[in-house]
Amino acid sequence: MALLEPEERELVEFIYRTIPSEDRGTLTPDDILFVLDSMDDFLQEQGLVKEDPETGEMEYLDGEVDETEQLDYVLAAVREDDRAITSVQVQLIQDAELQYGIEHGYYTEE
Repeated sequence: MALLEPEERELVEFIYRTIPSEDRGTLTPDDILFVLDSMDDFLQEQGLVKEDPETGEMEYLDGEVDETEQLDYVLAAVREDDRAITSVQVQLIQDAELQYGIEHGYYTEE
């Protein structure tokens, strides 16, 4: 796995542990990171995140995320990168990322 910030590594490890072993298949931590990066790309395109040009830090803005559109976007990125990640695995990663965000106070349950 690429060199990650401690918080990012914790998130990837949380997601990997959260996904049931029978659903992991050939999923790797690098695949999880790819999906997370694609999710961020989608948010940037939707104007829901911006990057500080000086620090590179990402600031997530308030707004609604259409999970179906995000899933379609990520699946297109998966196909384009020729990764063996299924739509079920992407959804499990999205769900686990949301759960992590709720547990750490980044998101509120609705």
